[in-house]
Amino acid sequence: MFKNLLIYRLPENWQADLTDAEGALAKNPFIPCSATQEKSSGWVPPRGDAHGPLVESIDGQWILRFATETKILPASVVESKVDEKVQRIEAESGRKPGKKERRDLKDEARLELLPMAFTKRQGTWVWIDQAGHWLVLDAGSQGRADEIITALVEQLPGFAPRLLQTEQTPAAAMADWLSEQAAPGAFSLADECELKAADETRAAVRYARHALEIEEIRQHIQAGKRPTRLGMGWSDRASFVLTEALQVKKLAFSDAVFEGKSDGDDHFDADVALTTGELRLLLPQLIEALGGEMPLQ
Repeated sequence: MFKNLLIYRLPENWQADLTDAEGALAKNPFIPCSATQEKSSGWVPPRGDAHGPLVESIDGQWILRFATETKILPASVVESKVDEKVQRIEAESGRKPGKKERRDLKDEARLELLPMAFTKRQGTWVWIDQAGHWLVLDAGSQGRADEIITALVEQLPGFAPRLLQTEQTPAAAMADWLSEQAAPGAFSLADECELKAADETRAAVRYARHALEIEEIRQHIQAGKRPTRLGMGWSDRASFVLTEALQVKKLAFSDAVFEGKSDGDDHFDADVALTTGELRLLLPQLIEALGGEMPLQ
């Protein structure tokens, strides 16, 4: 369910009623792009049922799903259409369109091409834990997350999340762990990392499917390179890649997490309960490994 984690903290005094939240999100449902619309976004039922609720509550954990549809118009196709229009004008009037007219022609070309464009639809899981004050987005980029945060802030009164910040930066912590060739607590080093120079060269060294407990990596760190990504394991229950921006990538739970799940279980309810249950254990331990949470100023 969750493969990437962008982690936010919610104010301790923020509480919302499930029915009120459902009504608020219902004001911005996802509607597919119209013929000449380039992008559309909104909320969809996370369980996938038509006309189902937009907020699912499983053991008190809220799960939402934000969908975005975009029309794919390659720049080369648009430019080719504009060139056709320019050539037609030159042939009919003997003049060459100026920059402003060419921009207008480009807008005109996009509108003509949009009805024929392919569409791409993307969904993002959203987890809200009011008791633990967590907001976690399964977003692969900050830009995607910002769009969802904006929608939540506009639709849920008093909703004011902030990105999780720890006392020690992930880059500094990862450098320590690689230098010591060991991760703290229940964490372990996996077989992937990236190190980059801090100077203008931005020279990078990447290791994939490679043991990280080697002197070569220590030497890179001593030479000034800093980790930007590090593969890690957690209690034989999950693996992931931690980034310098405190993002969790490529999260995967081990079979041990799901071994108690029977074939007769409702897969959605079981997956939500197991996933959020594991994350409620993993996140505090990750914060502890990074020196604790930075208090609000």
